[in-house]
Amino acid sequence: MHRVVVTGLGAVTPIGIGYPQFWRNLLDGVSGIDRITAFDPSDLEVQIAAEVKGFDPRDHMDFKAARRMDRYAQFAVAAAREAIEDAGLTIDRSNSERIGVMLNTGGGGIQTLTREVLVHHTRGPNRVSPFFIPMFAPNMGACQVSITFGITGPVMASVAACAAGTQAFVDALRMLQLGEVDVMIAGGTEAGMDPVAVAAFGNMGALSKRNDEPKRASRPFDKDRDGFVFGEGAAVMVLETEEHARRRDARIYCELAGGSVTADAFHISAPLPDGLGAARAMRQAIANAGLTPEDVDYICAHGTSTPLNDVSETKAIKSVFGEAAYRVAISSPKSMIGHLVGAAGAVSGVVCALAIRDNLIPPTINLDEPDPECDLDYVPHTLRKAEVNVAMANAFGFGGQNAVAVFRRYEG
Repeated sequence: MHRVVVTGLGAVTPIGIGYPQFWRNLLDGVSGIDRITAFDPSDLEVQIAAEVKGFDPRDHMDFKAARRMDRYAQFAVAAAREAIEDAGLTIDRSNSERIGVMLNTGGGGIQTLTREVLVHHTRGPNRVSPFFIPMFAPNMGACQVSITFGITGPVMASVAACAAGTQAFVDALRMLQLGEVDVMIAGGTEAGMDPVAVAAFGNMGALSKRNDEPKRASRPFDKDRDGFVFGEGAAVMVLETEEHARRRDARIYCELAGGSVTADAFHISAPLPDGLGAARAMRQAIANAGLTPEDVDYICAHGTSTPLNDVSETKAIKSVFGEAAYRVAISSPKSMIGHLVGAAGAVSGVVCALAIRDNLIPPTINLDEPDPECDLDYVPHTLRKAEVNVAMANAFGFGGQNAVAVFRRYEG
């Protein structure tokens, strides 16, 4: 089995386009949550979100090509370009067949879907865009990355709700371990900032209604949390076999040591109250990495800020870690960037890699008074300097999908 290493990072987030800006703002506790600007939310009960501001696709791709992509695919191409350039990876005919793409999403081109349904309703079928299907389809983020960079190896996309981004790393890891490819461009992307999606989540009771104080709306593990904040963005990693990375003298962030995917088989939106499905994913991922729970220094939590998730995730961590649960540092980027759905777990992977690189743990902001049932170390308010040799990314999605990835400091 081949060892797998991380050599490139890319991110498009509500607190930074490009992973350096994202990381600086995450460490500084900067919130990207505000009143929605993509459309007028005045008639919605929930009027806040975590939007990517200032994104111009022309900065990242050919404008004609961008016009034939939904925003979620544009994010994917932008994050992939940054990761590929960060890795110093050249893609040409000599190696393109040994490079693959695993780029997941939660919903695909939701903005395109809503727009074209409205066009059909108001202007008739002849006005529907001929590009509707290849813009909306959930596989097109991955395919557009393949087309843009000339990648001719396996190109795949899974729709796995909020677990999608982390599941991409787990699936890519397995392909690399088996030697089916030398490099995988892996991650998640989401751009569902649409009034129908926001209304649906709001009517479900899943979203925070703190319209008057958006910066304080996402508060994972806090007793006054009232739901997650809908977000958008993308994150991508370049993953390589150790041999391939060393042959080209690549800079290595860390090793992707293990991962696991499980199911709750319980409910379409609620997690198992005891967290056993999530616990099984964590336990299996750690074992798959050849580690023990005591080896884990940092958990980048799913931490959505919903009443059910934060308690069940805390119970799951306690189930896996025992007394060590009170020692391990835990934090949730969603306190600043909201919930990026299909991109959430991918962002958590980038956070894990940078935490290992810098020995810095980002904070959980807005954690003013912890829920009594959430009594672990969630690194409240300010970053922490600490040795991070092993970091774990949790992602748990609607339908009971769980994915966990384990990263560790690379020792050649």
